[in-house]
Amino acid sequence: MFCNQCEQSAKGGCSTIGVCGKQPDVADLQDLLIHAQQGLSLYAVEGRKVGVSDPEVGRFTCEGVFSTLTNVNFDGERVADLVRKTVEVREGLKEKVKAAGGQVDFPQAAASFTPAATTGDMVKQGGKVSLTGNPDENEDIRSLKQTLLFGVKGVAAYADHARIMGQEDDAVYAFIHEALAATITEGLTAEDCVAAALKCGEVNLRAMELLDAGNTGTYGHPVPTPVPLGAKQGKAIVVSGHDLKDLELLLRQTEGKGINVYTHGEMLPTHGYPALKKHPHFHGHYGTAWQNQGKEFAEFPGAIVMTTNCIQKPKESYQDNIFTTGLVAWPGVTHIGADKDFTPAIERALAMEGFPADTDKGSVMVGFARNAVLSVADKVVEAVKNKDIRHFFLVGGCDGAKPGRDYYTRFVEQVPADCMVLTLACGKFRFFDKQLGDIGGIPRLLDIGQCNDAYSAVQIAVALANAFDCEVNDLPLSFVLSWYEQKAVAILLTLFHLGIKGIKLGPSLPEFISPNVLNVLVENFAIKPISTPEEDLREILG
Repeated sequence: MFCNQCEQSAKGGCSTIGVCGKQPDVADLQDLLIHAQQGLSLYAVEGRKVGVSDPEVGRFTCEGVFSTLTNVNFDGERVADLVRKTVEVREGLKEKVKAAGGQVDFPQAAASFTPAATTGDMVKQGGKVSLTGNPDENEDIRSLKQTLLFGVKGVAAYADHARIMGQEDDAVYAFIHEALAATITEGLTAEDCVAAALKCGEVNLRAMELLDAGNTGTYGHPVPTPVPLGAKQGKAIVVSGHDLKDLELLLRQTEGKGINVYTHGEMLPTHGYPALKKHPHFHGHYGTAWQNQGKEFAEFPGAIVMTTNCIQKPKESYQDNIFTTGLVAWPGVTHIGADKDFTPAIERALAMEGFPADTDKGSVMVGFARNAVLSVADKVVEAVKNKDIRHFFLVGGCDGAKPGRDYYTRFVEQVPADCMVLTLACGKFRFFDKQLGDIGGIPRLLDIGQCNDAYSAVQIAVALANAFDCEVNDLPLSFVLSWYEQKAVAILLTLFHLGIKGIKLGPSLPEFISPNVLNVLVENFAIKPISTPEEDLREILG
């Protein structure tokens, strides 16, 4: 195996076992799945040239690529099945393209790849098809292709979430196929690859816009809402991940059953959606930072529903209490099927002891997405003009267990009292319960939402720039970001597409970025690695 797609990866990349707990056979099968999807993409691109376009192919590609993200699918047999299905879909599409007069003879091995008869032999096939496996390819081209591939994985995730919420755009599927085909195309220049990466950022913005439309169109725009951090006596289910639809279905199926439903991780912002918060048994939030998930889940006295990637492989001591949905899968963990019948999780919760007594651990505020923030934009603008607000910091991104992530807590703690902190994604759980007070009645710590709510953050920044009649880069606004996996790569590419400069990125830079590519990012976008909170604040504020 070889895997360097996440920030947690070992120096130079994981080569014996994933830091995330991913086994070598699963890693190789995921590489094989990407290989198969690259072959399918060649026919999808050609098909569109001759009028053959099947949205089911786009949907399936998103599901397959999404399955290879960090901490999504640890089940080798499920991945192997997706490989076989990909080749089946490829061959069906090939016949349609051929009938339409399109090209069906491609030199790339992925176009004619046939899975081995056994999963074990498929693992061996997967060990030979990694993007890093071509020793003759230029290091910088390989680095850019990896950046594109990992960005596409993030786009696929957001597009799949959007589809679940009833929002699709074939242009997103078309780009994903074009990009996957590009990653196995020889002769591309560095300029070609950079252009494709920036296009990935543009398309990701569209995917996040679709998801935002699906979420807000279904559940309403988030509103500022206090969320209890304590627990209520009684039976309990905690929901982690990102999937609002699964949460809604679970809330409906637990009505009147005496079970309180809690959120964990990036599900915290769901308490701000009017159509979700109306459920009386939707109680509060459980848990803190990413690195504590294993301990937290081991101690949770109820059932745990995992909707998307957000935890390392669960330990056997509590995996009987975990239920996964959608693409998430681990061997030994019960999977909720496509019918979304949560009965197994509900029965498990009813059989467990639940919380023995009420506890009060305070509360946090959520719901400061773009509508809420822009509703007080006039007050914000006035406060800036009056110098009551000196600077805005967007401190967001992903959490993880690797040393160095306490930087973000220390940074927020040291942000001066005349500055505001906007945050989103799971990185905020390092500091989400800090009491920073307010400026003119506006909380200094504003929770914009999940990682995909970077769309809201962009809209807020654009609106403020319009209000001050300047460019976003001219605002008193700094981006201080942490990254972990491939959705963060897609968001970073979106910020590059928008021309955002001066981003502070950490805790460490991606292993897949070559020195020359890093120099290009520094020269064109002034991206910088984080140093210390004190030094970075001094540099930003002067």
